[in-house]
Amino acid sequence: MSNAGCRIFLKVNRPSRNLVEGFKGIPVANIADEMNRFSCVDARIKPLNSQPLLGTAFTVKTRISDNLLLHKALELAQPGDVIVVDAQGDTVNAITGEIMMLTAEKLGLAGVVVDGAVRDADALKELNMPVYAAGVTPKGPYKDGPGEINVPVCIGGIAVNPGDIVVGDADGIVIINPSDAAVILEKAKGKLAKEQEILKGIRDGVPRDKSWVDKTLKTLNCEIIDDYYR
Repeated sequence: MSNAGCRIFLKVNRPSRNLVEGFKGIPVANIADEMNRFSCVDARIKPLNSQPLLGTAFTVKTRISDNLLLHKALELAQPGDVIVVDAQGDTVNAITGEIMMLTAEKLGLAGVVVDGAVRDADALKELNMPVYAAGVTPKGPYKDGPGEINVPVCIGGIAVNPGDIVVGDADGIVIINPSDAAVILEKAKGKLAKEQEILKGIRDGVPRDKSWVDKTLKTLNCEIIDDYYR
């Protein structure tokens, strides 16, 4: 018998830890550039502290304003997992707060992302575990269910599957399919190295070749007028 909407899948096909850890220290912007600017979570989901986010997705789908399944997820998730909560973007009630997030930190989880609201924002700033959310409110959650664990979810307009690689920094979050991760990792490393070289050149006063700007404008037939606007 199937009970869609109230199911818990216990198994997650996690990528190797070495593959996940390969993304450590690589800016999310560099990764996103090498994914053709796709798979970036919407900017409304913001970090609540400055801890870097890196781990494998352990997904939770909740009813609006309810966190029963998040409580269960804290019992099931493993160290290195990022609990990704699809709360349908609703920010009327907080889905979690200090007590649950401190518990998650002590369990060795790699972070929590909520497409919904949280509370106890000042306390979350002090955690040694990253927390991202779409909003903050003091209004607490209900604990009635239903919901699902380790099914495909959607956060910030991006589909997330259990076991996906989740990377986040101050810019936001990118979601990586493990089957693409090895190639993306090498390309992102190259992108980072190239940008570091450019930045060094700027600091050292080396002129940059920006001829591509005028070439692009020319292809657009952009009109350049040596006069004031009237």
